[in-house]
Amino acid sequence: EMGARTIGQFEELIAWQRGMDLAVRVHELSRAGEWARDFVLRDQIHRSVISVPANIAEGYERGSRAEFHRFLMIAKGSCGETRTHLHLAHRFGYLDTDTTTEALHSAEEVSRIISKLQSSVARQRDAAKRK
Repeated sequence: EMGARTIGQFEELIAWQRGMDLAVRVHELSRAGEWARDFVLRDQIHRSVISVPANIAEGYERGSRAEFHRFLMIAKGSCGETRTHLHLAHRFGYLDTDTTTEALHSAEEVSRIISKLQSSVARQRDAAKRK
């Protein structure tokens, strides 16, 4: 994502865009049915899923490759936390299997995109160190 052309704003990052989509989807899911009344799980998943694009943006805006890489690690961790909450929502009977599978697939895709971005940022960080 930050390869040949330079990204000017974090809003252009696919990882951020997909993280935002995931946050919106999770918010929609957690507002329906019984889940809407489980304030603890709903609050936890909102915090974790919002943390994904927020940390991508914060890390990017800090301006250093090392900081960006560190915040991408946090974003990826929050993605894993979100997936755990989705599994719990399914086990608690708040989400059916198809909806859970779809949401988990989206979260896994976001994790993969963050991983690729992390690798790219790490290469740039390491190349800058060697100069």
